[in-house]
Amino acid sequence: MKIKWVLVLCFALPLFSGRVFAQTNQTFAARGIVQQISTDRRTATIQHEAIPGYMAAMTMDFSVNATNELSGISPNDEITFTLAVTENESWIENIHFVSHHVGQVTNHVFVFHADAPELKVGDRLPDGELTTEAGSLIRFSDFHGRAVAFTFFFTSCPLPEFCPRMNRNFSEARKILLADTNAPANWQFLSISFDTHFDTPEILSGYGKYYRGDDTNRWLFTVATTNTLAELSPAVDLHFWRENGSISHNLRTVVLDASGKIFRQFDGNDWTPQQLADAIAEAARNQ
Repeated sequence: MKIKWVLVLCFALPLFSGRVFAQTNQTFAARGIVQQISTDRRTATIQHEAIPGYMAAMTMDFSVNATNELSGISPNDEITFTLAVTENESWIENIHFVSHHVGQVTNHVFVFHADAPELKVGDRLPDGELTTEAGSLIRFSDFHGRAVAFTFFFTSCPLPEFCPRMNRNFSEARKILLADTNAPANWQFLSISFDTHFDTPEILSGYGKYYRGDDTNRWLFTVATTNTLAELSPAVDLHFWRENGSISHNLRTVVLDASGKIFRQFDGNDWTPQQLADAIAEAARNQ
């Protein structure tokens, strides 16, 4: 089940318990050094300085609004640009060359991902321990007999295409399944945070209510223990690391069948709520 993974980097803040969501439809002036440009010139990886009022300094992939703005821009070029953020997407524009940097730019990056074989469809997932938004401890095995769909996130991730999109997709998929009178009833959604330091049960509870309301039916927000993350990360090829005080990660959404075996994995953020609903319904019937 080795599938191309999409690097996404999340940070800064939709916030709870005294913190507030970052507003959408905003623009921010930014400056950074280009690390890589995709062949279609629709994405640029940029090591950028802190963007006041929005995110810390880090290296991340940005969508490019007008690909012709990258004409004459190469890796190791320092640029200024504008980051635009709406409710559902973000991109960069107004790209201007500043100077060319000679030599390789490096970061102090701490990777939390062990080198181990990724599990395949039909393999059993490790039985990790999670702390729920109510403060209780649960394990994957507690859901034996139910299909489980889980995804990874952290509550301080603001860019709409990343963690927020995963939450919106889960919300819509749950609505589809609950509204379908022919859908099986033995299924469960789990949203798993890997920010063990900040995402307390109280924070998770407020975050969950934003996307799900007070109805917790078949959808729990949880945080994984360090030991659980050490087991899960290589099992599903999840990568995340702390960089300049922020968290960067790729996207993994996994569906388990009723016996706890991997049924399907969605990589990146291009899958739809209907695809997830169909997959978990099929997995629930796969007794």
